[in-house]
Amino acid sequence: MSDFHASKEKDRSLEQALTNKIIDDYFEHSESWLRAILRMCFFSLAHLKAEPVFVVECPNQAVAKRLSRKTYPFRGIVYYLTDDFDADDRCLFCYKDPSKETWKCFDTSANTWKTLTNLQASKAQTDG
Repeated sequence: MSDFHASKEKDRSLEQALTNKIIDDYFEHSESWLRAILRMCFFSLAHLKAEPVFVVECPNQAVAKRLSRKTYPFRGIVYYLTDDFDADDRCLFCYKDPSKETWKCFDTSANTWKTLTNLQASKAQTDG
């Protein structure tokens, strides 16, 4: 994964397959509204400061904010995907800010919103 957000022209089939697999396996007993909005998202794994992080790329701010208030079902997904029991259960719920061409992400490790300009497999640059 060279760039967190692939353009609409790029193939997103791997992320969509991962998303569908996680929803089907991990969220099968969750509320139907949660499964419905998760189907609008893309899931991926990234690394921030050499630690794995589960990224939920949301279609808009409303979905990201709703998921940021419902973080409990996402705890442990990094363990589920990687079998890394030493990994943090850190998740990012992100949406693209169209006015600034940046990503706004809710980071569960700090319970705060952050602006990310670039999220790559090995590092991320933050503004503020």
